[in-house]
This record gives sequence, C-alpha cells and structure tokens, in this order.
Amino acid sequence: GPDIVYVITQSIAHNKWAGIATALGLSTGLLVHTTAAALGISIIFHQSVIAFNLLKYAGAIYLLYLAWQAYREGNSTLLSEDIKKQDVFTLYKRGILMNLLNPKVSLFFLAFLPQFVNAQLGHIPMQMILLGIIFMLQAIAIFTIISFLSEKFGQKLFRQKRMAKRVNLAKAGIYAFIGLKLALSKS
Repeated sequence: GPDIVYVITQSIAHNKWAGIATALGLSTGLLVHTTAAALGISIIFHQSVIAFNLLKYAGAIYLLYLAWQAYREGNSTLLSEDIKKQDVFTLYKRGILMNLLNPKVSLFFLAFLPQFVNAQLGHIPMQMILLGIIFMLQAIAIFTIISFLSEKFGQKLFRQKRMAKRVNLAKAGIYAFIGLKLALSKS
C-alpha cells in the first residue's frame, strides 16, 4: 500500500535510516489507530461520511504536498556523497502524519482486529491493543527489510547523475497518484 511505497521512496532517495525513521513514524500511527479501534472511536469514521471525508482529503492534500516537494527537488543528485541529510525526527513525524491522515487505516483496524478477539477471555480492548502491537511489530520488521533492500537498489541505480531528475519526478508522480487515488476514492 501507500506506506510501503513511501518507505521505499525515502530509502531509495536518501538511505535506509530515512526509510526506517519513516517506518517508525508510520508504525507509531498504527498505535493510535489500534487504540481508536479498541476504544470504539474509529466507528465515528465508519458512520460519519463527513468525518471520513475530512480526514481523507487532509491526507490527500498532504500527499500532494509531498509530491510538490519531490518535484521541486528537480535535478538534485541522489549520489551518496551529494545526498542532503534528512532529519530523522522530521521523517518520523511525516510517517506519523501520513498514517494518521489515512482514515482507511482506522477502518481496517476496526474490521481486522475484532476477528481475532476471544470474547470469552474478557478485556476486549486490551486484546485489541495487544493484537495491534503485534501487527505494528511485524510492520516494523517488514519496513526495515524493505528499507535495507531499497537502499541497496538505490545505490546501484544512482551511480549515474542523470537518474536524479527521473527519480525525483517518479517520486513526485507516485505521491501525486496516491494522493489523488485517496481523494477520489469512495468513502
């Protein structure tokens, strides 16, 4: 989904640590969605078209902003000695924001987690939170592997300076596509 694409583009464009920082932010957002599902808050997005659409459009606008930023990078090179160091805390915050502005994640957790809850054991919200943490840990593991592999791919790809503009345009196109897809999706 969009989260994996975002981790891949950060890892290719910068390095594995940029991808991992982004992944940790995305995973932190999962904690919020898990808690919302466990407490029943995410039902609001399921029942309120207005709330769902507001969050959906905010997420789309944010992705289009990221597309614009990538487009503006233009010809900046992506060779390791030329890479502009990205602040990992900024990438972490971007990951959180990207995840929180996706209402479909809330709906996913609302639909997914209850399937694995055993009502006879009681403490249903705690079971859902535990399941969400397990989901988050596996997401971090997968995102980390993707970050390492994407960085390796990026290092081989970007030995040629002419690739920088193409990659920045592709990155902008991917973000724009995801943003538009989110904006145009039905609630």
